[in-house]
Formats: sequence, C-alpha cells, structure tokens
Amino acid sequence: MVNSAGTVVVLLGSPGVGKGTQGVRLGRELGWAHVSTGDLLRAARRAGTPLGHEAQRYMDAGELVPDDVIIDLVREHLGGMDPGRGVVFDGFPRTVAQAEALDGVLAGEGRAVNATALLEAPEPVLFRRISGRRSSPGGRVYNVYFDPPERDGFCDDTGEPLIHRADDQPETVRTRLAVFREATAPLIGYYESRGLLVRVAAEGHIDQVYAALLAAVGE
Repeated sequence: MVNSAGTVVVLLGSPGVGKGTQGVRLGRELGWAHVSTGDLLRAARRAGTPLGHEAQRYMDAGELVPDDVIIDLVREHLGGMDPGRGVVFDGFPRTVAQAEALDGVLAGEGRAVNATALLEAPEPVLFRRISGRRSSPGGRVYNVYFDPPERDGFCDDTGEPLIHRADDQPETVRTRLAVFREATAPLIGYYESRGLLVRVAAEGHIDQVYAALLAAVGE
C-alpha cells in the first residue's frame, strides 16, 4: 500500500497482539523509525530534558502523562528526524483526541498518516499469550502455553524461579483487554472512516504475521 519517502504507519492492537515485535521489525527491515511513546518517555527522562522532567512529575505522582506532554514529545522527536524517513507508530495514538493531535503534528512536518494497521487475534489467544508469560530475573521470557521451561516454574538457563508479573495475572489481563476494547473502538472507527484502516490477522507465527503486515503497509 505504501512504501515511499516520508511514509507514516500507525499500528493498533490489543495487549499481547505483538505490535512491538512487528513494529520493531518493520522499522528495521524498511529503514523506518520505530516510535513508541513509552520509549520516548524513558529517553526524555534519562536525558533530563524539560519534557522529561515534566513527564516525571506525573509519573512520580502515579498519574497518567497528559496528552499534551506526549504530543510535545512526538513533535520534538519528529522535528529531529530526516523528513524523508518513514515512521511506524507503535500503540500510539490510543484515543481519537490523540489521533487528531497527531494529525496536526504531522501536518506541521508536511506529513500525514498513510495507513493504520489493526493487528487482530482472538481474545482467547491473547489471554493465553499474556497470562502465560513468565520471566526469569535474568530477562528470559517464557510462556507456559507456547514456550514453557523444561522444569515448570524455573529458568532453563539459571535455575532461578520464574516471575509472574502483576500485569499478567488473569484478572488483570481480562481488565486490560476490556479497557482496550472500550477505549480503542472509536479510534478504529476514526481511521476506518477515512479509508486508512487495514486489518491484519495476528494469531499465526511471527513470520506469517509480518508477511501479512508488510503486504498491507509495505511493498
């Protein structure tokens, strides 16, 4: 669909659908910038920029970072980038208000969203992907359903007990999926009404999903 200078692609999808994995690969293989607002926030905090300090105040108070701070981070990042380089946004925008603000930022850079890919997988698959995750203290990640350790509950490499994060507990996962459905439905409609939305089946192997995504938004 799009593979030209300055291409802008937005990846949408629920927790566990693989946006991060696919976004990083898309950026690497096409030479595009992979933009995650979480990464931008962490980088700004490490660098001690004014926006980083502002974001830190909200995070220290346990509050969500406001949209205007996020948008300013995106504007700052895009402003320092080669305008001919493609961009893939991973999990941003999350709301219609953010999408409208992003349109304004992009217009200021002479760009626009070219395509929005909605990665989709059945909810039972997503539930197992997230709730089945276990992490070793060393950073290796397993899944008790799809990639279990040799000995249940222990890392194959170090023998240390595996951790089941609070975010990956079954009830929390159900809540996260429900919040995504409620919050993102209007955003899907926003891009669909503009003819920018493409749907990509994301329940298969990582390589299969990437091929489908590339066919939808790449070459």
